[in-house]
Amino acid sequence: MRTDGTTGEAPRLERKAVAAVVLGNALEFYDFTIYAFFAKPIGEAFFPSQNATDSLLASLALFGIGYVMRPIGGILIGAFADRAGRKPAMLITIALMALGMILLAACPGYETLGGWAQVIVIVGRLIQGLALGGEVGPSTAYLLEAAPPKHRGFVASWQIASQGCAALIAGVVASALTYAVGDGAMADWGWRVMFVLGIGVVPVGLIIRRHLPETAGERTDPAAADSTFAVVRRLLREHARLLLLTFVIIAASTVSNAVGTNMPVYAQATLGLTETVSTAVPIALGLASIAFPLLGGWLADRFGRRAVMIWPRALIVVLTVPAFAWLVRDPTGPSVYAVTFLLSALSSINAAAIIVAIPEALPRAVRSAGLSIVYAFSVSIFGGSTNYVVNKLIALSGDRLAPAYYLVAFSIVGTLAALAMPETRGKDMEADPEAG
Repeated sequence: MRTDGTTGEAPRLERKAVAAVVLGNALEFYDFTIYAFFAKPIGEAFFPSQNATDSLLASLALFGIGYVMRPIGGILIGAFADRAGRKPAMLITIALMALGMILLAACPGYETLGGWAQVIVIVGRLIQGLALGGEVGPSTAYLLEAAPPKHRGFVASWQIASQGCAALIAGVVASALTYAVGDGAMADWGWRVMFVLGIGVVPVGLIIRRHLPETAGERTDPAAADSTFAVVRRLLREHARLLLLTFVIIAASTVSNAVGTNMPVYAQATLGLTETVSTAVPIALGLASIAFPLLGGWLADRFGRRAVMIWPRALIVVLTVPAFAWLVRDPTGPSVYAVTFLLSALSSINAAAIIVAIPEALPRAVRSAGLSIVYAFSVSIFGGSTNYVVNKLIALSGDRLAPAYYLVAFSIVGTLAALAMPETRGKDMEADPEAG
């Protein structure tokens, strides 16, 4: 059953469906933001060291471990969504997300459990990575298949806007909690509270997703559909060029996101700003990431997907180094917030076009798997490593502009890949699923 806007109840159902679908993506970015923000106290809790930098890098490595499972989640859950339907896949992913977050939030520290604490949190991150690898494909496919054809870009852009909402909520709550309990308490136990708050919305998401109509058409019987490996083979055989281009485009977008979410750590560890100043950085990130994805989706519906993938990324190439140079010369709260907002705004406009163009370019039978797999591989490699790499580059070179150079390099390649992408605005999403 599809929601196509032809009945009197469709608008209400569509809003409910959008809210339920983007909740999983919001939880992903909430966790991403909170972990990046509290990387230092998490490292001290599970990887204590005489050297504070070693503890921070170990924490960032744990953050990257979860990305190891993303490609597996993308393959298994993405293909499952093309076989069994979008809804059951989305129920699986949100439940696994909750389990992973619970293990991290509830696990005692190294002082209590020793090495077993590290094992538990690693398992938690692996479970969560499995879920997140399979989340984006089914949920984005659902939004595109349920949306009115002329507004698919705007509807899908809520996937990206939900990340901004999560980042904003994370920043506001973290700032309020830090103000209420103090820096010491936040480093000791407050970061756990932040994860618990995210877990609390999972039951609501499960209930709402369970009652969504299915959009995957008639291919909802796992036994009657292609196997997981057959889906992967078909993707590689028929859509290899598209997958390669989108891998590069998503890599550039992922590095942008990671540099943005690393800004609290950058502000505190590299620029020497206070904990109070750095806790507010996600607010700037969130504000830009709410409004500008929706603008990007609207622009993609009006002017096409390719233009909105190309021009914001090109502006990032031009503006990033000057912005970071100003930040290093004038390391204050307002300058950190301004640079974070600028780069996040441009990246958000760009990401809105990416999230709709990729699944639109794929036939229904491999749509969820295609987006899940390429997204998971790209994010697992670059999302999990960027925070570690940029901090390591700063430590090795002593150059505080290292994150800017890293982002510019990826953005140049991402812009070139976007130039080679097909335009998909107006493409028939109801075409024969066997037609490539």
